[in-house]
This record gives sequence, structure tokens and C-alpha cells, in this order.
Amino acid sequence: MKNDLRIVFIGTPDFAVESLNALMEADKNVVAVITAPDRKAGRGQKINESAVKKYAIAKGIPVLQPTNLKDEDFIASLKGYQADLQTVVAFRMLPEMIWNMPKLGTFNLHASLLPNYRGAAPINWAIINGEKETGVTTFFLKHKIDTGDLIFQEKVAISPSETAGTLHDKLMKVGGKLVVKTVNCIETNDLNTSPQPKLESKEAPKIFKDDCEINWSQSAKEIDHLVRGMSPFPTAWSTLYDSNSDKTVNVKVYGVELLSSQTLSAGEVMVEEKEITVGTADLDLKLVDIQIEGKKRMPVKDLLNGFNFDTYSFLK
Repeated sequence: MKNDLRIVFIGTPDFAVESLNALMEADKNVVAVITAPDRKAGRGQKINESAVKKYAIAKGIPVLQPTNLKDEDFIASLKGYQADLQTVVAFRMLPEMIWNMPKLGTFNLHASLLPNYRGAAPINWAIINGEKETGVTTFFLKHKIDTGDLIFQEKVAISPSETAGTLHDKLMKVGGKLVVKTVNCIETNDLNTSPQPKLESKEAPKIFKDDCEINWSQSAKEIDHLVRGMSPFPTAWSTLYDSNSDKTVNVKVYGVELLSSQTLSAGEVMVEEKEITVGTADLDLKLVDIQIEGKKRMPVKDLLNGFNFDTYSFLK
């Protein structure tokens, strides 16, 4: 029999599905889901439903998809579910009339150890900045984004080979368990919240294309952090210049390997024995996994079967 506490779950991507599934497996009473509206995507402009919507429909959970979170009809529909508690995982900023509606409040799961890495891209920036650990945090919502009182935190180590993709999956699973733990403690009123420490914290703003561009004049370690922090999405990139044709082509870089010496200048390319080496500010880097504009992503050794790099160098 499901618990009596009525929960509205708010989220959109795969990261949120793990928490919703954890609540369902713990037999929590999720009475409705709020998720992003359907989008048209791809060449055929097919309707794309969010991962949370697909899961909710499969489980028979009612779905709300407001385009305007302040819409009167949506507010009325949400009130009709008489939620005691709302849980938010990977969703846009909510107006106060939404997060203040349930009697027990609204809590959020954030993929960092708050107050560090507030913002839209905490997983990416933790790796880009060379952190050794990160984690997940549950906290109650308040006016300013990601600043509410802390409930629980769980630390997760960042391995030297960690990518944004692998760390996403780790935090997703740990986060699902933390959401259930948080709901359990709210149900039993066994909760000791604390204000977030007032310290100088690192931020995690939304990532734009310019943030992803590789600067070969940086150190090899900084470039490695950027590549891993952007892999597999949104992906680090650079521009190859062909001195023979005076043309350029963009390249997405998914993986690199640090070498132990420096033989090339920053951005200089050397092709040898099915390997591509690029110079940086200190050590050379070996490209491992890339995608040339107009081609498929592939290991460098496969790409070199049909692409001649001899006259190329990287810009910037």
C-alpha cells in the first residue's frame, strides 16, 4: 500500500527519471508529474516527449506540461492534486506560487555539493575545474536559485578519467537514493536542515559554444579537463586550418591522452603511426576520439584511414 503523503514530482531529463523511479520503487504516492512541453526535433520534426513524461505515462501517473508556470488553468490543475510535498529534479526555475504551494514545501536535488556549483551545469564545471570530488544535495527551495536550506548531501569521487557522461550517471543513481532518503525523513518529521554556508563559492553557469572551444595555449591538463568536462555533451571543439587549401574545418574532441614530453608548439599537429599528437603550452596531447565536421565520431586510428592531416594545424 502506498504511503499517504501526496507527492508531485517535477523534472524533465533522464537524470530526473532515476529519482522518480526510486520514489516509485519505494512505494511513494506520486500523484502527478510536471515536465517540459513536447518539442519538435530532428529532420522530420517529430514530436519529442521528455524522458520523465515517457516514464510517467508507462506508470500511469498523470502528467502536466505547462508552457507558462503562472497560467491560471495550470495552477488550478496543480492545486487539484492537493500535494503535501513537491520534489524537483532537473527543471527550470519555479515561481513562488508553485514551490510554496504544498504544506510541507518543495525540495530540489542538485548535482553538486552546495553552495559550490550553483547553476545549470554543475557536472560539467566540476570536471573542467579539476575537482577531485563533487556530490548531490537536497535542499528546500526559496527565492534565489540553489540557495535554500540544506537537507542532505552525499559526496562522490571524481576519477582522473571521469567524463561528464560517466559522472552524470554516478550522480543520477546516488541522487535517486538521496531523494528517497529525504522523503522518508520529511514523512517522519526527522529532519534537521541548515542554512548554506556563506562562503566564496564556485559557480556553474549555462554552457555556450564559446565555452567549449579548446585553447591550445593552455596547459595539457587544463585541456584534458575541458575535453572530459564536455564529453559527450556539449563537446569540446577546435578549428583545423589547412595551409594547403587555406580552408578550415571544425573538429569535436571527445577524448585526449596526456603525453610526458613537449615536442610541438601550441596547436601544431603531428601525424605518426596512426596517431595524432597536438602541442599545448607544456606537454603534448594525443587525440583519441574525435569527429571531423561532416563525418561520424570515431577513434583517431580509424579516421586516419581516410583523412590526411599532414597540412593541418589547430587554430587558437
